[in-house]
Amino acid sequence: MTQKQDRTKEQEWKAALLAAVQEENFLRPLVEQIVQQLLEAEMDEVLGAEKGERTPSRHGYRSGYYSRTLITRVGKLQLRVPQDRQGRFRTEVFERYQRSEKALVGALAEMYIQGVSTRKVKEITEQLCGHEFSAATVSRINQGLDEELAKFANRRLEEEYPYLILDARYEKVREDGVIRSQAVQVAIGINREGRRCVLAVELANRESTTSWREALGKLRQRGLRGVEFVVSDDHPD
Repeated sequence: MTQKQDRTKEQEWKAALLAAVQEENFLRPLVEQIVQQLLEAEMDEVLGAEKGERTPSRHGYRSGYYSRTLITRVGKLQLRVPQDRQGRFRTEVFERYQRSEKALVGALAEMYIQGVSTRKVKEITEQLCGHEFSAATVSRINQGLDEELAKFANRRLEEEYPYLILDARYEKVREDGVIRSQAVQVAIGINREGRRCVLAVELANRESTTSWREALGKLRQRGLRGVEFVVSDDHPD
């Protein structure tokens, strides 16, 4: 296979995964969370202090919130916009969101598949706000996203998925400062209404019968049931 053909298949594979992930309702609360965190971070920087923090460098004080609804491609976001007593706080998030939404949703979907990246978090926060945030703020947002994505990855599977698609690719993954090639094993379920759902993304040193047996065992523990038809590569078991 030529390098060009290989790149094309890789792009198609990732596009299919992103499409399946973006159909999931989990993206709405994730987007809502990151936008809310950015509003809070902007207020912290305007005031020179976090909420409730006592510091001589403080420039002002908070004064509650007002509600704001934002219509997005992943659903309606219900946000609380912070206010300060002096009325100095202004945010560009809502205006800039419309121009950055596609990149934000794509980055969140990729982080579900590939893991949370500080670089990606930094990029999307700068796109949404038009300026850099402190390393501590980026780290806090990064940790929150990591926790939410982990919750989704380990969620209980409540409905039946009669159709199961198993596939894997080898990707370069940085681990302990060393770049290694690892198998990214993906399980996509299709429910009885025909809706696709990314059920699991698992890393393995290599794709094998053993690694898939372990991945499927985890899916069963999370409640996978009702499987009638499986599409996969040639695995004897």
